[in-house]
Order: sequence, then C-alpha cells, then structure tokens
Amino acid sequence: MFTVSLLAVNLVDVGWMLASLLALFVGLSIVVLSLTWLERKALGRLQRRLGPTRTGPMGLMQPIADALKLVIKEDILPSASDKAIFWVAPVIVVVPAFMIWVTIPASQSLVIKNLELGLFYITAFAVVGILGLVLAGWGSANKYGVLGGLRSAAQLISYEIPVIMVVVAVGMLAQSLDLRVIVASQNPVLYVAVLPLGLVIFFIAGLAEVGRTPFDIYHAESEVVGGPFVEYSGAHWAVFFLAEYINTFAIAALAALLFLGGWLGPFLPGVVWFLLKVYALVLVIFWIRGTLPRLRIDQLMAFAWKVMVPLAFYTIVITAIYLFYDWPFWSLTLMSLAGLGVVGYLLYRQMAEPARRVAEVKARQEQQSAQRRAANRARGGLASVK
Repeated sequence: MFTVSLLAVNLVDVGWMLASLLALFVGLSIVVLSLTWLERKALGRLQRRLGPTRTGPMGLMQPIADALKLVIKEDILPSASDKAIFWVAPVIVVVPAFMIWVTIPASQSLVIKNLELGLFYITAFAVVGILGLVLAGWGSANKYGVLGGLRSAAQLISYEIPVIMVVVAVGMLAQSLDLRVIVASQNPVLYVAVLPLGLVIFFIAGLAEVGRTPFDIYHAESEVVGGPFVEYSGAHWAVFFLAEYINTFAIAALAALLFLGGWLGPFLPGVVWFLLKVYALVLVIFWIRGTLPRLRIDQLMAFAWKVMVPLAFYTIVITAIYLFYDWPFWSLTLMSLAGLGVVGYLLYRQMAEPARRVAEVKARQEQQSAQRRAANRARGGLASVK
C-alpha cells in the first residue's frame, strides 16, 4: 500500500513537472515571436521605415509566417559533414537556453523550481551552450563554420568571466544565490543604485554572451558568412535562432532581477512589473543593434581582458570592502560610480580614436601640401631671377 501511494505521488510530481516544462516551452515560444516582431518594428523606426505591416494587423502575424517558412524549408545536410555532430549541435545550444528558465522567477510564486543556488545553476547551464556552437562549426566541415565556432568559444569564455564576477558581487550583497532572496533584499534600495557599475558590466558582457550587436563577431556575415550556422537551414537554423532570442530575454530578465528589483513596484502586479522591466531592457538591446557598428575581433577581445575583467574584479573588491567595514550603501555607490567614470572615459577614447587619427592624417597632408607649395614658389622665384 505504501509503495502504491509513493508511486502515485511520484507520478503526480512527474506529471506536474512535464506540464510545467510544456507551459515553459509554449510561453518562451510566444516570447520569441513577440521579440522578433518588436525588433523588426524597432529597427524600422530607427531606420525611418515602418517594419512589418502586411501580414496581420500591424504585421503581428509576420513572426508566425517566418516560423512556418523555416519549418517547412528543406534541411540540407552537407556531404562532408559529421552527421551526428551536425544534428546534435542545435540541441546542445537550445536545451540549456530552456533549462535556464526553470529557476528564473517572474514573481515571488511564479517559478517552476526555485533553487537556493539558482545563480550557480544558471551560470553552469549558460556555459554548456558554448560547446554547441563549437560543435556546430566543426560538424559542418566548413572553414567559415570552424572559424566562427572558435571565435564563439574565445568570445563567450572571455565574457563569461566578468558575468560570473558581477554575479558573485551581487551574491555577496544579498548573502545568497537565491534569486527570490536577491529581489527581496532590494527593498527599499535597488542594487542599480548601490552598484551601478555592476549593471553596466553585466549588461555589456551579457550582450557579448548572446552574440548581439556590437559583439556578433562569431557569426558576422561580412567576415565568416554566418560562422557556425553557415551550413544550417530550415528547422535546424530556426533552433539556433530560437536559442539566441531566449538567451537575449534571459539576460534582460537576469539584469532586471539582479539590479532593478525584478517584480518589485507599486500598484501593478509583480508579473507586470517584471515584464515591463525586462522588455525595457530588451528595447535597449534592439536600440544598440540599430545604432552601433560591429567590433573587430581584436577590439572585442582587448575590451574583454583589458577593461571588463579588471572592472569586474574591482566590483568584487569594493563590495568586499563595503561589507567588511559595514559602511553606508552610498559609499559603495560612490566607489562604483568612480569605476563607471573609468568605463565612460575608456569608451570615449575608443570612439574618439578613429576621429583623432583622421585629424592627424589630414593635418599631415595639409602640412605636406603647404611645404610643396612653398617649394614650388621658391623654385618659381629662382627661375624668374635667372
């Protein structure tokens, strides 16, 4: 009798978990459809055009039409490819993207499985996706695919370090890796006010983690012709596309939970506040795509190791000092703003460097032209004397 009841309980738990995962899949699929529509509309406005307008009211059915087109397209398998690796690589990329959301809460009670080590779990699964990208490039037996896969490994591993360091700093502030505890500890002061440098580092490194502009170097069409995805088509290419947008939404959600208070806010339900904050950050990501050019690979790697990693380490150090001496929170804010000033200065120098070089070249050319004119006048004067 005891065995039967225990089996029934286990079956109920398994059924509930399967239903939760199915609801998660459907919910994230709807989110991806909304993000693709929103991105195309946002880019259209930034480029002074309308975006999707034909399919459905305001083009709302365009993402569904695109999804159906990708599903029914032929999957082409290169003859020289490693078939097993070629087929399994998209699965390795998309499964961690879904599994991350198992422990991301949308409110105090709306989460599939809350974990006390939730941030550790998320970080561990985020690293697995790198393997899928490398295998996708290797299994394609294409030189551009291999090059893109190696680029993705170098880029994602480099930018994973500052992400982990900032997560450690936030865990130190909240004294927990449980996302619900972290959100609760931001009442009444949000961590964006306490550690603004952490938000900037996490957001920039997060963009690099998901391969969004200006860090989309490993699948740059103008350089490596799509990188690891160059030989994929149809439904398998759509799986990579799905994983990218799920990870983009996850980065925005984690930034909202770690620094913007998640579901905390007046008047409106917690889920509404959470979605408002996440979609606001997603719009910032789309705005960056429509505004900034792609970095070169040397600029991207230098920025990771020379700027992001030292500043992330600085974030941990100032957080430890703040906690050890039990200073008021505004002291950590001031130290964080000092680091943010350094980031701003370095970015300004990086952006101003091309203009400075152009000005130097123009000045040198003008000086050479003036010298040539003076020499011509001198030769003309000598000729007239003779």
